[in-house]
Amino acid sequence: MFKQQLVLLALFAALASGPASAFTGMIAGPVFGNMPPRSLQASTTSEELIPREVLFGNPEYAAPAISPDGKYLAFLKPDDGVLNVFVRRIGEDVDRVVTKDKVRGIRGVSWAEDSKTLLYNQDKGGDENFHLYAVDAMAAGSEAVDLTPFEGAKAQNKITNKRFPNEVLVAINNRDPTQFDMYRVDLPKALAGDALGALTLDTENPGGVVGWGTEDESFEVREALVINPADSSSTVKIRDSKEGEWRELITFPYGEEGQMIDFCADGESALLLSTIGRETTALLKVDLKTAETKEVIAAQDNCNVGGVFLDDDTKEVKGVSFNYARLEREFFDDDLKADFEKLAELGPSNAEVSIASKSRDEKTWAVSFRRDDGPTEYAIYDQTSKSLSPLFVSSPSQLSYKFAPMSDVRIVARDGLELVAYLTRSDSSKPTPLILLVHGGPWARDYWGFTPTAQWFANRGYACLQVNFRGSTGYGKSFLHKGDKQWGIGTMQHDLTDAVAWAINEGIADGDNVCIYGGSYGGYATLAGMTFTPELYKCGVDIVGPSNIKTLLDSIPPYWGPLRNDMLRKIGDVDADEDFNKAISPLYHVDKIRAPLLIGQGANDPRVKQAEADQIAFKMSEKGIPVEYVLYPDEGHGWARPDNRIDFNGRTELFLKKHLGGRAESFEPPEGATATFPLEERQDTAAKV
Repeated sequence: MFKQQLVLLALFAALASGPASAFTGMIAGPVFGNMPPRSLQASTTSEELIPREVLFGNPEYAAPAISPDGKYLAFLKPDDGVLNVFVRRIGEDVDRVVTKDKVRGIRGVSWAEDSKTLLYNQDKGGDENFHLYAVDAMAAGSEAVDLTPFEGAKAQNKITNKRFPNEVLVAINNRDPTQFDMYRVDLPKALAGDALGALTLDTENPGGVVGWGTEDESFEVREALVINPADSSSTVKIRDSKEGEWRELITFPYGEEGQMIDFCADGESALLLSTIGRETTALLKVDLKTAETKEVIAAQDNCNVGGVFLDDDTKEVKGVSFNYARLEREFFDDDLKADFEKLAELGPSNAEVSIASKSRDEKTWAVSFRRDDGPTEYAIYDQTSKSLSPLFVSSPSQLSYKFAPMSDVRIVARDGLELVAYLTRSDSSKPTPLILLVHGGPWARDYWGFTPTAQWFANRGYACLQVNFRGSTGYGKSFLHKGDKQWGIGTMQHDLTDAVAWAINEGIADGDNVCIYGGSYGGYATLAGMTFTPELYKCGVDIVGPSNIKTLLDSIPPYWGPLRNDMLRKIGDVDADEDFNKAISPLYHVDKIRAPLLIGQGANDPRVKQAEADQIAFKMSEKGIPVEYVLYPDEGHGWARPDNRIDFNGRTELFLKKHLGGRAESFEPPEGATATFPLEERQDTAAKV
């Protein structure tokens, strides 16, 4: 079992991100499916068009979670076209639906430690004010209960504990929209119908705390991560008991990375990640009183520590993962190493195996295998017998198609910096049109593995290039902060430009047919590419990307407040320097745009408000610059509903075919899509006036 990590607020989260941990998380790759063999021919993907529904529809199965007692499996599965939570007894194949969502679908599920209650988060229309829900999985027909029933508030930082199976801790910002306090939930009382009565304020936020952690034996809130807005430092604070005074354990000045992982079982030490005194994060054992390092447990020079696997009782480190370009692990426990070697032997070749879930006794595992050319397949691993039993395939319809391999490549930027990138080609024998797929964040990264968007582009006749440009996470503090004040006209954007030049020089890309495509920060990078290097791109696709950095930061959610100054340090002080904001904000450079642009936006997006899309789309239209703009009134920061996802991608496919010349499936708007067209509505209104 993993300890709940301290929660840092997601900033412009990527629309498609890699696994948060290499030991857990939802990742992709086949185990037992009859995948078409890889071809040595130049064409890398199926000759027939792979339907958008196959690529972007709901998975048939996802997110398997084993109950702590090892008897049941919970997972996500469509019910009347909407993802809901199902359960089955392990070893059987009779599925029973537990939840009743009819609109947005549920995107994750976990068990409470009582082995009968399931927990999940849900928001409304993409507003990201997620509430925590509980449902009794053992009682047929049970209704889900909102454990955090505060209108306009958000729940996060959920923690459970096997020693306290009837309790859950959760952070809520209902008292103060800018701060999250920690509440304790009495699950039996909540499930009996008294959700408000089941909530007790456990720990009030003294100010600046963005994440909480507990000590396992007591299940008391005894750690906090505090952001100082004045200098953008982060401090880990701890206390000896619930009644004790908070004290500073360690401070990470701006420019350093670190966080606490867990208290050690000796009561005198803690496990920390830290870059202090080095370039990348190291896993350290430190003294709780002095913060002096007792032991450097694991580190690599070229990338940060990724997942950390702990013994649930002793807190001994059993394994650590790293990911420079591909997943690597270092083991400190021979049994765990043997289990992963066995899984590698039993699973497919060229796959990355991960643990999706485990029973409390660690004898029953749900495992997944990540590969680059097929859907997720899951299996049950019996740790005692060392046997693997197929469970299910996430998207069985994908097994009928041939997918392109993804290569991890190295690109040298103009200043000599090495960039890790991922390349998915439609044809390995000649240059083809190129789509530069830019990840969000920007403080995030791309990973190797099956990516529906990249496969879609390859099947339609394009090469797809994904670049971990400077400012991406995972490569140490210097690499991250080389992106400071480099948005738009600086080296972050230069890295993308250099990546396109590399693809052209390598004979991968047709230099006359290049598209830049991205969501969130990737959407901003699209707008920046279209304005600051207009000669490079034939067209662009911007999904929920900001066009004016000052108006973006002025409209962020209130709970991002502690991190606003940190964002200014990374982006540049657009508050104090109007000229700088105008220099990096594409809105002020619309006249430079030469190529057509497609914009997609969610009306309820709390991160990048609709105004960011409105203002640049309207300005381009007024100036006669070709722009298409699609708005979804029931979406937020990206497309949660498959009908909307397939609708926008259908429009994108026709847009790309028109401007790059690739293939396209015929398009009819899905019945449930909610697309609206603000430019057309504005023109209609003007005509009536």
